Amino acid sequence: MNQNKFPDGWDNDKVRRVVAHYSGQSQEQALTEDEAGIDSSETVMYVPHDLLPKVRELIAKRHS
Repeated sequence: MNQNKFPDGWDNDKVRRVVAHYSGQSQEQALTEDEAGIDSSETVMYVPHDLLPKVRELIAKRHS
C-alpha cells in the first residue's frame, strides 16, 4: 500500500481542512488573500521553467 508522506505537523485531517478552505473561497476572497501575501516592493510573475535557474541566480546576486 502506498503511504502518503506529509511535512512535519501535517496529517490527513490538516490536508482536508486546507482543501476545504480553498475550495470554499470565492474568487474575491482568494484574490484578497493572494494580495495580502505580496509585499509592495515585490512583483509576482510567471517565468518559463528553462529561465528559472537564471532568475534565481540574478536574485541571489542582488541579495549578496
